[in-house]
Amino acid sequence: YTFNDFGAIVAAASVMHDIGNPPFGHSGEKAIGEYFKTGNGAKFKDQLSPKEYQDLIDFEGNANGFKILTENREGISGGLRLSYATLGAFLKYPKESLPKKPTSHIVDKKYGFFQSEKEAFLDVVQELQMSQKSSENISFFRHPLAYLVEAADDICYTIIDFEDGINLGLIEEEFALEYLIKLVKDTIDIKKYHSLQHKKDRVSYLRALAIGVLINEAVAIFLANEAKILSGEFERSLLDKCQFEAQINDIIKISVAKIYQSKEVIEKEVAGYRIIGDLLDVFITALNNDYNGTASNYDYLILKMIPDEYKSNIATIYQRIMSICSYIAGMSDGFAIRIHKKLTGNSI
Repeated sequence: YTFNDFGAIVAAASVMHDIGNPPFGHSGEKAIGEYFKTGNGAKFKDQLSPKEYQDLIDFEGNANGFKILTENREGISGGLRLSYATLGAFLKYPKESLPKKPTSHIVDKKYGFFQSEKEAFLDVVQELQMSQKSSENISFFRHPLAYLVEAADDICYTIIDFEDGINLGLIEEEFALEYLIKLVKDTIDIKKYHSLQHKKDRVSYLRALAIGVLINEAVAIFLANEAKILSGEFERSLLDKCQFEAQINDIIKISVAKIYQSKEVIEKEVAGYRIIGDLLDVFITALNNDYNGTASNYDYLILKMIPDEYKSNIATIYQRIMSICSYIAGMSDGFAIRIHKKLTGNSI
């Protein structure tokens, strides 16, 4: 192994870290969960094991990402056929959906695989010799490089979303310097900053400096706590331990208020709940009716809209439901909206 191998592993896992997120982001995850918890999908509870049902009512983009990366398909085994190390670095939450948040340790914040990928998960953790956290359920401490993938995610969504909010006019430019100056005070070239004529260039300069500072901070914390990370004793994210924690929290707070809770975002998330619920209802009903031999002409038409790979390996109710969830979770916002319009007759 060479020094650059570690960077390649972290970079590959970082590129993929959101691959399993459904349309409408975290709101989409909640919309899927609500459908099975309080919507028409609640009727399936008695047909599923507690862990299978928890997978659905607490649908997790991280677990869906692991499914995409490892799922066998006809003629294709091993999913994307990534290295074990890359898959290990991808697994920020190496546990199953139950029990939910049994401790305050960072690995228990969410879960990292569905019951449908349990064998693939166990194969990864055993090959990597990851330490088991609990003997009562499937739960492991992280692969050490997962902390760096998490840090990359935290840095990007904190700083780049903040930059986007300023460029979109949702946050005043004055906040850029006010909120970032404590991060970049030791690296900023004030003369260069004031020589930049356009807001976008000034904000971009601050963003680049801030990301550089936080990368160096994350690396320093990782190295200083390497022994604890390897033993599973490091219970927080790297940036939770950094000297800029207060500044990061301030940036997140204003981003939540001005960006994530902006009128445009809220309206899209509200629409997303209806869209995802309707899509789940129509597709799951068609697939189940076909399996049970009770499909209507409408169901047969709906089945033609579902790609073939999502209609195979559906021997159990859990597999059928999870297959449809994966299909919908793989949609973009725009594609989900277009499919919904077709189903409701609004695009004819």
